[in-house]
Amino acid sequence: MIRLDRLTLMRGARVLLDDASLTIHDRQRVGFIGANGSGKSSLFALLRGELFAEKGDVFFPANTVLAHVAQETPSGTMPALDYVIDGDTELREIETAITRLQQNTQHSEADGQALAEWHHRFEAIGGYGAQARATELMAGLGFAHDEQKNPIDAFSGGWRMRLNLARALMSRSDVLLLDEPTNHLDLDAVMWLEEWLRRYPGMLLLITHDRDFLDNVVNIIVHFDHCQLKTYNGNYAQFEQERAAALAVQQATYEKQQRTVDHLQSFIDRFRAKATKAKQAQSRIKQLEKMTRISAAHVDSPFSFSFAASDAHTRQLLRLEQATLGYRENETHKIILDHVECPVLSDARIGLLGVNGAGKSTLIKSLTGQLPLIGGKRHSARDLRIGYFAQHQLDTLNPEFSALDHVQRLDPEAREQALRNYLGGFAFHGDQATQPVATFSGGERARLALALIVYQKPQLLILDEPTNHLDIEMREALTEALQAFNGALIVVAHDRYLLSATVDSFWLIEHGNVAPFDGDLDDYRQYSLLRSRVHHDNKKSQNAKPDVLRKTQKQQDAELRRRRAPLLKKQKNIEETLAALSAEKTALENWLASADAYQEQKKAQLAEALTRQRAVTQQILSLEQEWLSLEETLAHRQNIEDNAPKPL
Repeated sequence: MIRLDRLTLMRGARVLLDDASLTIHDRQRVGFIGANGSGKSSLFALLRGELFAEKGDVFFPANTVLAHVAQETPSGTMPALDYVIDGDTELREIETAITRLQQNTQHSEADGQALAEWHHRFEAIGGYGAQARATELMAGLGFAHDEQKNPIDAFSGGWRMRLNLARALMSRSDVLLLDEPTNHLDLDAVMWLEEWLRRYPGMLLLITHDRDFLDNVVNIIVHFDHCQLKTYNGNYAQFEQERAAALAVQQATYEKQQRTVDHLQSFIDRFRAKATKAKQAQSRIKQLEKMTRISAAHVDSPFSFSFAASDAHTRQLLRLEQATLGYRENETHKIILDHVECPVLSDARIGLLGVNGAGKSTLIKSLTGQLPLIGGKRHSARDLRIGYFAQHQLDTLNPEFSALDHVQRLDPEAREQALRNYLGGFAFHGDQATQPVATFSGGERARLALALIVYQKPQLLILDEPTNHLDIEMREALTEALQAFNGALIVVAHDRYLLSATVDSFWLIEHGNVAPFDGDLDDYRQYSLLRSRVHHDNKKSQNAKPDVLRKTQKQQDAELRRRRAPLLKKQKNIEETLAALSAEKTALENWLASADAYQEQKKAQLAEALTRQRAVTQQILSLEQEWLSLEETLAHRQNIEDNAPKPL
């Protein structure tokens, strides 16, 4: 258990938490949310011992093992696999002790006993499977098997951050702190990480702006709200509904109080000067002064922008014809995608799917014209305006220029106030519009890059991971703007909420090909998990004689069927229960989303519905976890069956 007791935390002169308290229990998975700068990362730094509170206490159980992702980018010639295994510090300590004793040439009886004890501890903590565990972690995060022993320096910055994440997951920790773990991951790695975290046996403390990730992983939300920590049971979707209900009640109470205030003030204004009513007027003045004022409920987004209507007059904006895509290396060509046929129509809304390295960025750069084709043709509509967002564009911003300077370069004739008003829609207000970009955070730079794209009124938007560094409010604003955009859209994103809300078809990039994917993101999740299972399936050699092999196979088949039957039955029962609970949850959510739910006379029914919704969601999460555990057991046994010798 972790307990924060009446904590006051500051960063410089700014108060982040004021007399805040929080208790987190073992095995809880907690999502921390709040505006950028509200103190989430500072709280994590406090838990790591890197910051100190101005007031209050933090209580940890003794000997708690806390793991977190290092923010410093690693470097050196150490093999990546060894760097990840180093995350299990106890394992390395045991290995060091064993090596020291083995190298001692003068063994005593006590040394021999100590060596046996160390070997026993090594086996007890799963030391012999440590390399396999690290290999699995790296594979899940997208590292190819033949890359895992490459030196750290062979990887780019984003991949080194993945190494830091794998190293943190390798630790057999009691508490795991993850601050924006999905920023450097692609969609497949994000889905893998979700499954891993749902099985994590310790306490998980998570900061992320990915609402789908929160919904699928956490069971507690802690909201940084006006220097306080407010706890909500359930995932992010439940938090949104519960907070909306609370705000609706607050607004209704505020409006009721305002009617009372207006009535009292009207009486005071009318009769204060009259001698016969002066006493009653003074009484009402005192009543007003003693009244605890309720604030109006509001959740205003700091962002307000939209894309200009597309003025494209051509049905087909862009097309790759029998194109070969790739790069030039040492006077030769490295082909990534071949025989590509990609028509992009004026109303296209396409999401790109595929594992990291499959060729998504190669396709995007070829579509924009930044990467010349090796073969084939690129057809583009006349005067086509493409708005292209890529992570490297943040580095092309001039650090000495302000946000206002950057927009003025696009439109030197525009009035300064008009440009300031425009930047205000991206939350660059007042002096911040004239501050140099060098002082901006990653999220502020990403917002500015988007602002520059929107200003150019593109007819085709191509976005490569646009949500990195953006908070939930900005992601929501971007999603709404993209939904209203009537031009063509191509998106690569690990944020499934944005993808599912803005695109209506998918292209799958795989094995050097680009093809339509017939399904939605749930289908792709299943496809990705199946592909991963098949990819890591190691076939055993078939050395037995044919007659022995057939007999053994029959025995194995019978035994596996016997073991699988009760698991399949239990899994089917869970699926039926899940279907009923999901239907009930949908009905509850539909009612909670209606205006009828927040009428004054239905307060009791609203409270009952919220309580039932939390209970149903917890049941669903628990049953889904049980179903996944059964699925893993079945998959393991299926793997045994698949890898068993087969009759010739």
